[in-house]
Amino acid sequence: MDVLNKQAFYKKSIIKHLYFAGELSSAELSTCLGKSLPLVNQLIAKLISEGAVIEQGYALSTGGRRPQMYSLKSDLMYVVAVGMDQLVTRIVLLDMSNNPVGKMKKLTLGLPRNPTALQQLTEFIADFIAESGISKSSIAGIGIGMPGFVDVVKGINHSFLEADDSIVTYIEQETGVPVLIDNDSSLMALAELKMGAAREKQNVMVLNVGWGVGLGIILNGKLFRGHNGFAGEFSHMPLFTNNRLCSCGKSGCLETETSLLMMAEKAMAVLKTGKRSSLQGLTLDNIERVADTIMDAALKGDRLAVDLIAESAYNIGRGVAILIHLFNPELTVLSGKGAAAGRLWLAPMQQAINEHCIPKIAENTEISISSLGYEAVMFGAAALVMESYDTLLPVQQAVPA
Repeated sequence: MDVLNKQAFYKKSIIKHLYFAGELSSAELSTCLGKSLPLVNQLIAKLISEGAVIEQGYALSTGGRRPQMYSLKSDLMYVVAVGMDQLVTRIVLLDMSNNPVGKMKKLTLGLPRNPTALQQLTEFIADFIAESGISKSSIAGIGIGMPGFVDVVKGINHSFLEADDSIVTYIEQETGVPVLIDNDSSLMALAELKMGAAREKQNVMVLNVGWGVGLGIILNGKLFRGHNGFAGEFSHMPLFTNNRLCSCGKSGCLETETSLLMMAEKAMAVLKTGKRSSLQGLTLDNIERVADTIMDAALKGDRLAVDLIAESAYNIGRGVAILIHLFNPELTVLSGKGAAAGRLWLAPMQQAINEHCIPKIAENTEISISSLGYEAVMFGAAALVMESYDTLLPVQQAVPA
């Protein structure tokens, strides 16, 4: 690598570290990059002259000379963050402070049975970028979090988005912007690790409570994906003998007693018996709205809604007890769409852990609700792009024949 290319790489590395840290001193950046302080000061001066980095004033005194702190300009560049689940795909443009630029947009892809879902997703992303008015040269990349078995090396989703080849390559060629993909639960864990409850922690389990119950695993301070990237299929642990068919094709999985989808179906069944509840009148025409309504009603004290969440939380806690025995985490974070019900999850989960876990192993494991919630996958998608920013290459689009 020649001198100019090395400098470009180091400058991008500085941008990456400032993105995640918010602000750093030149000494801290020197440690992050493993490069000399004079070189880092030289690079920072260039980034300031280019309008990429700004001075934030001096750090609080710790007894010695206060260091100058640096941060990124929020509008230096942007990331297109895409969060997919089985029902809704969301897209938003985030700046370098993770603030949304413009409005979030939504698309219904009809997963998993839509054979043209990849084409529709790609058109959705391309149209969104065009309508944003932001130059592609100002977009660091497109990060996509999606459910299913995602092979991040080959760029393939084995569960959704039918494609003859890499879906990453396909979207890149159509949009002209670098693309990275990962499992949605893994990206929620990445968001917690980089900017949430798991920051500066070593061993954390992040639960994605949605239409299934996913799991993002942080081991030794790093995201753990397993051999093929398929680690964390928490939903499909066979815990029940209920003969309920799971989305995976098997029966009795954790998902069949705990997902928001099952919660909505249970609510409908109970309401048909004539039970009094503020949920009366709900239909399954819009599952997403039903799930939101149940969580909102629970927070307002509706007995049926509270009972539904408590039952689901207890069963999730049974699964978490197994995770605690296997991984001995210091923290378990409940994230995803279900996090909207907040603290209502905690007591039943803790009860299940108390009943099913060896006390000595469980006593140092904390359970918390994610402050990022449903947006965790969006922040994780942006973090996925910026984590690789210093190594991302411009997309070489095919020349038309």
